[in-house]
Amino acid sequence: MADEAEYKNGVFERNGKEKPIKLSRSRIELFLECPRCFYLEKKLKIYRPSQLPFTLNSAVDRLLKQEFDLYRERGIAHPLIRNYHIDAIPARHESLNEWRNTNKGVQFFHQPTNFLIYGAIDDLWQNSQGEYIVVDYKATSQFSDIIQLDKKWHQQYKRQIEIYQWLLRKNGFLVSPLAYFVYCNAKTFNKVFNGRLEFDVRIIPYEGNDEWVEGVLFEIYKCLQSSQIPIPSPYCEYCNYVEAIKET
Repeated sequence: MADEAEYKNGVFERNGKEKPIKLSRSRIELFLECPRCFYLEKKLKIYRPSQLPFTLNSAVDRLLKQEFDLYRERGIAHPLIRNYHIDAIPARHESLNEWRNTNKGVQFFHQPTNFLIYGAIDDLWQNSQGEYIVVDYKATSQFSDIIQLDKKWHQQYKRQIEIYQWLLRKNGFLVSPLAYFVYCNAKTFNKVFNGRLEFDVRIIPYEGNDEWVEGVLFEIYKCLQSSQIPIPSPYCEYCNYVEAIKET
């Protein structure tokens, strides 16, 4: 993967030579959330305050991967897949470990913008038609059952899936429009803890549409070529905080 490029003299370059600009799935989401924060980070190296890592979520993610890999090695469907009557088994591909690596992921060089787009998937299934199915793991703890993705923040999850679908298609893979979220909801109504969490695990289908991705890449390119810092998003908590401080 290319090194992180620097912005000099109107172009991104390193050592005097133009290099592909690494653009992760999460940075694309940052642009959609607030172009100003994206510009400050990507072009001026002014970063938002870092957040604490979600270590419990990461633990669930790791355990799910290990569990589904057991069935991948055997070439059979996981019991959850069978219970939901899904036509799929965990896919076997020599690049899967690389695609799961957050520093590598599935990559595609978008020549018109000189962007190297990448994103790390959680899992990949395959149906009987040979189509690859993007799968994303989610972990949370809510009192109510999670049966559909109808909250405002769920739009980010859907875009995440669609970028992964776009990346795989750009790499020449046959990808199903139907993706799945394996959603783990920790139960908190048990009377005792006993050193263990119990989860309600559900599979939620989602039919993705990645037609928006390329248009956003050109918007990002235009943003980075500008010498003007974009106006903040009215919904950006970080920018609103800065403005509030200025007024005090």
